[in-house]
Amino acid sequence: MAQKNIQVVNIVVSTSLEHDIPLEKMAATLSNTEYNPEQFPGLVIRIKEPKTSALIFSSGKVVCTGARSMEKVEESIEKIIKSLKKIGIEINIKPKINIQNIVASGSVGMDLNLNVLAMKLENTEYEPEQFPGLVYKLDEAKATFLLFSNGKIVCTGTKSEKEVDEALDKLIINLKKVQ
Repeated sequence: MAQKNIQVVNIVVSTSLEHDIPLEKMAATLSNTEYNPEQFPGLVIRIKEPKTSALIFSSGKVVCTGARSMEKVEESIEKIIKSLKKIGIEINIKPKINIQNIVASGSVGMDLNLNVLAMKLENTEYEPEQFPGLVYKLDEAKATFLLFSNGKIVCTGTKSEKEVDEALDKLIINLKKVQ
């Protein structure tokens, strides 16, 4: 029947460098940045390896996205700190990283009848004319799933890989009850 198969594809984290950051100077000095303060108060920095992006605010707050593991998150934050060193900003703390969201995708290994699931499961949204997936909010796991008829799934809203696994276990139990 259903088998578990899911991988983390994006981790969104926030942190503070506890130092004011001169965004204009960063944008003028570093080539991998975008800064348009009239449209948005943060500077975007794109890191090639690991492939991540971060928003940096003048307060020193940072939001990093795109990493697939906490190891890659830490590498990205270290690269941002190195970039700041190039413009004379010394960050002497190890920033405390807070996971905001983990996105994982995979498969439950079976076809899903989304019309049946929409009627039998609570907390679902399914409008196939607008989007081919069913949105299923799993409140007890604080996770939201996108379910597709071919069994592919996307999980969002969790804050650890353990939570992803637990949410997937609950999803499979709930699917078996109604399929």
